[in-house]
Amino acid sequence: MGMVDLHNHLLPGIDDGAEDLGKSLELARIAVGDGITHLVCTPHIHPGRYDNSPDTIQPALEAFRSGLINAGIKLSVSSAAEVRFGLELMEGVARQAIPFLGEWQGRKVLLLEFPHGEIPFGAERLTQWLIDRKILPMIAHPERNKALMKTPSKLKPFLTQGCLLQVTAASVAGRFGEAAEALAHQLLAEDRVTVLATDAHNVEHRPPILREGVKVAAQLLGDKKAAELVTTNPWSIAQVHFS
Repeated sequence: MGMVDLHNHLLPGIDDGAEDLGKSLELARIAVGDGITHLVCTPHIHPGRYDNSPDTIQPALEAFRSGLINAGIKLSVSSAAEVRFGLELMEGVARQAIPFLGEWQGRKVLLLEFPHGEIPFGAERLTQWLIDRKILPMIAHPERNKALMKTPSKLKPFLTQGCLLQVTAASVAGRFGEAAEALAHQLLAEDRVTVLATDAHNVEHRPPILREGVKVAAQLLGDKKAAELVTTNPWSIAQVHFS
């Protein structure tokens, strides 16, 4: 099996990722060229900005799937969502309108995005609420959060709760600046990272590439552990989508 990408914005036309199917397929070709074989697409669910739900995500996934088949691109795709932190999340969970990334040790996994500039006050109360409902938050790209770059110890309550971390491969490779790179390397060295993902949005600045991040991670962790971050670990979460 090749690499598995659990965070990207390749679905056509539903958020700030691929604008249309043509762009989705262009990104898919880059992913395949990088050695990615399985992809869980995670469009934003960000109330008031990207009002996505299973009703908008499913048709976009079907369009992407048939586009891949017609273009002869060998890529297995499924969908979940990158869900913005907020009280609407509790309501979405209650209505079963929140798609999950998969499962980890018997619990559902939710890809959770904090606001980029901060960790909201009392945020660990919402993550605990999720955990109490057997939903395990996986925090999206913590290394790019301004508050965490400044004060990495703000992650501690979430790690104590058992939250998972998804770090962006491009951050590890230094493409999001020195502060993000330093925090990504620190989290890797402390064995805090569950998966590396691309968080791909477009061809120019944010392509679906994992390999360069894995290469740098291997210098910190060794080849085997670095490889697990893009194969065994994401696969054990996402395989429920592909069985």
